[in-house]
Amino acid sequence: MTESFDLEEKHIEIFTDKSTSKSLPLVLLNTFAGEAKCVWQKCKEIECQPFTLACISGMDWNADLSPWDIPPLRKNDRPFSGKADRYLKFLTEKALPAISQKLPAPQTYTVLAGYSLAGLFALYAPHKTKIFPRIVAASPSAWFPRFVDFVKNTPFAIKPDRIYLSLGDSESKTKNPLLSTVQANTEILEAFYTSQKIKSIFELNNGNHFAENELRIAKGIKWVLGE
Repeated sequence: MTESFDLEEKHIEIFTDKSTSKSLPLVLLNTFAGEAKCVWQKCKEIECQPFTLACISGMDWNADLSPWDIPPLRKNDRPFSGKADRYLKFLTEKALPAISQKLPAPQTYTVLAGYSLAGLFALYAPHKTKIFPRIVAASPSAWFPRFVDFVKNTPFAIKPDRIYLSLGDSESKTKNPLLSTVQANTEILEAFYTSQKIKSIFELNNGNHFAENELRIAKGIKWVLGE
């Protein structure tokens, strides 16, 4: 089954097996644009457990997914305006109920997944809401200033059962001093989650930030769904 609809200028696509009418995990994936079908196909190729995928696109990327204000990374780039709390409210109070109404049965639990800044947002959410017990953060923007300190010093609204982290092995090899911290920070986050007795993993993939994005997301989904 594939269904799509628009909600407050966001586009939502839902993918699930036609033959399934039982309750399944729901993976809520924030995407930039156009990745939804490819992620679903990659999940099928690597034989993920049965689940429902709901992809949301059309958000203001640098605003809606950033937890607080920071300047642009480069000259002529847009700043990050820190509207994550506002977007999380939309996600939990409007998007998720609208998605759930279209499912053949209530979801067993809800995973929050994302790539890049959406991966950072996925790591931010469990400190603010109890709705997402499992997290996929593929190539998350863990270079984001003060984020590691935020995670260490801010209680969870819900302590996740599972957190998946990944990066490309060349992502930290950059002349930008801020972006170059991404692997070290991600490793710190994984160690912290482990210390909190959260089942977590940090996986290094070949390539840079833009290599095989959909496959990296699918691998994270497979891992958090478990056996």
